[in-house]
Amino acid sequence: MTSLTPDQTIHPDRTVRLLDTTLRDGEQAPGVSLSPDEKVDLARGLERAGVAVIEAGSACTGAGERRAISRVTDLDLDARVTSFCRGMQTDIDLALECAVDGVHIVVPSSDRHVEGKVGTSREDNLATTAELVAYATDHDLWVEVIGEDGSRADLDYLEALAETSLEAGADRFCFADTVGHTGPERTIEAVSRLADLGPVSAHTHDDLGLGVANALAAVSAGADLVHCTVNGLGERAGNVALEEVAIALSHVYDVETLELDELYDLAQRAARATGVELAPNKAVIGENAFTHESGIHTDGTLKDDKMYEPYAPETVGRERRLALGKHTGRAGVAAALEEHDVEASDEEVAEIATRVTELGDRGRRVTDADLLAIAEDVTGDDRERVVELHDLTATSGGSVPTASIRLEVDGEDRVASGTGSGPVDAAVSAIRDALGSNATAELESYHVDAVTGGTDAVVTVEVTMVRNDRSVTVARSEADITRASVEAMVDALDRLLAVDQQPLTPADD
Repeated sequence: MTSLTPDQTIHPDRTVRLLDTTLRDGEQAPGVSLSPDEKVDLARGLERAGVAVIEAGSACTGAGERRAISRVTDLDLDARVTSFCRGMQTDIDLALECAVDGVHIVVPSSDRHVEGKVGTSREDNLATTAELVAYATDHDLWVEVIGEDGSRADLDYLEALAETSLEAGADRFCFADTVGHTGPERTIEAVSRLADLGPVSAHTHDDLGLGVANALAAVSAGADLVHCTVNGLGERAGNVALEEVAIALSHVYDVETLELDELYDLAQRAARATGVELAPNKAVIGENAFTHESGIHTDGTLKDDKMYEPYAPETVGRERRLALGKHTGRAGVAAALEEHDVEASDEEVAEIATRVTELGDRGRRVTDADLLAIAEDVTGDDRERVVELHDLTATSGGSVPTASIRLEVDGEDRVASGTGSGPVDAAVSAIRDALGSNATAELESYHVDAVTGGTDAVVTVEVTMVRNDRSVTVARSEADITRASVEAMVDALDRLLAVDQQPLTPADD
């Protein structure tokens, strides 16, 4: 087994670039399909983050894919825009139609793929690879050859394939752990040999949970370009996550690859476009990454930001959050009350903390609205509602979902209606119409957290709304998802608007 040698550590003076393949390999995740507009939006986000190479898709997929790739190339980005190509000249021709800067030519490298998948010989595979590279370079394309299944290839043959590719004019050769099969030691052994021949890239998957470890091992062995996807999207368990590689190289090795403060926005864009929600415990960009509930952790974090965090949340475009639950202590409750401008004595804070713990003990997530309701009861500070829901009607049976709503706003009845892509969207439109432009707030997150079974099923909807620099999270449970959603949003708006302590003007005409 090969071990890491002292000269294979990652030094701060290394230049390492990231290649993003979200628009190609990420889109190959089950159920994911990106529209041309979504690819353009993600490409712009990748450009802002400073990604060096954007693999925009596979031109051979079809005419629709080629239109999408062309939309990305038309952006005239600083990043190199490329297309994935099988080991076929026709694929290179289709990529040229899209005006890409370069191509990734995937050729088999393991005997399983050379003989079993492609049905050729090692010698013929080398000859075909040389011909394809020469053809692509003759058309002024940047060329990377990917040795598919390289982690299971005979290393002597993998080395011969890389040498043939580079001698034919390829700009670099990629070591691909196509099925997430290997570990860091094998990666170091293979990439070290390849790096002696010329520029090397690494393409790792996360089937064994070793995607980042293998990517870093490849860099330590000489790779200077790492293939990644935003949020680790991709086939099976996914590719190595762009945000994880970028922050690991920066935080551990002082090697900068991206504008790190763009990572969270990029993650959110990818999640919305693909419909793949972020796991709350996902490294770097998960909801819990900078959220503290434990009393000990909260108290320590309030005393010293670095007490329980490896790096500041602002580094990756995040904010620190103190969550409320059964583990919350007095320090966390006091800090949360301060965020909402609620004054309470030490004795009242202690009582509020006790009630928050009791609520958490019942298996409930304690939202901002729960905290404020408890605080009002403990302090005796009754508050008049600014906005209250009196009536809601929503229909979705016709071609256009509609909703009508009656609110009491500062003691005045307001009635409005709206349309949308669904009943919830229509109801949100009606709320905005009823409140007018002076009561704007952004819906930051919307989660359907639980649905009970049976004919009397109840759905729980949790929303987080932001107004100016304040946010409030509210959860409501109802038999009807539209009503639960609207009640949660109205309650959140009520809390946010109460801070202004000024009458709301009538709704806009």
